[in-house]
Amino acid sequence: MRPEPDYPERTYVIVGIVADSKYSDLREDPQVQAFVPISQLPVTAQGPGMGMLIASRDPAAAQNTLRHMLDEKHPGSEMQFADFQQGILDHLVGDRLMARLSGFFGILAALLVVVGLHGVLSYFLAQRRSEIGIRIALGASRGRVVAAMMRSAAIMLAAGLVVGTVLAFFAAREAATLLFGLKPWDPVTFAAAAALLTVVTVVASLIPSLRAANVNPIDSLRAE
Repeated sequence: MRPEPDYPERTYVIVGIVADSKYSDLREDPQVQAFVPISQLPVTAQGPGMGMLIASRDPAAAQNTLRHMLDEKHPGSEMQFADFQQGILDHLVGDRLMARLSGFFGILAALLVVVGLHGVLSYFLAQRRSEIGIRIALGASRGRVVAAMMRSAAIMLAAGLVVGTVLAFFAAREAATLLFGLKPWDPVTFAAAAALLTVVTVVASLIPSLRAANVNPIDSLRAE
């Protein structure tokens, strides 16, 4: 080690390596640090103080016990206490708030997609009720009519999934700068979203299709 004020030139032996960690910011690059026993530091650099790290299930009780012990043996000592875990939580308030807000708006967006998709498909199939009546009047079976409606919905679903996946990928890249740990490409999340939209599309298409296939062709033709 190069000489610094109160720290003479010295040589240390590396006895172990710890994993990279974040110390002050979740988004910082790993910093090069070394941990050395305090007994190996120069006396002039140690200063008139001491630091202790205590693990306890009840931080308040541990703090009171330690304060009482030190007051008895070293009256007048200045003591400062800090909850290490609480300090971490306080430092992550902004990130936790952003994550909760993002989760809330994500759920809200999913609900809006479900409601909107159901409404659009129901309207789309309602507009084709006359066509369905004509097909049935010309001899098409109700099963074939329902299958044709489902194929049309499947084409719309496939196009929407392709375009939505591409847009979601680019949106996730921008969101990754705001939320720590968010991956721009998460196959599980994308697959879950695609499965949800598929289920909603099938349900939203099947029910109106069955309803339209069961209408009286004469009534549909009269309405036309």
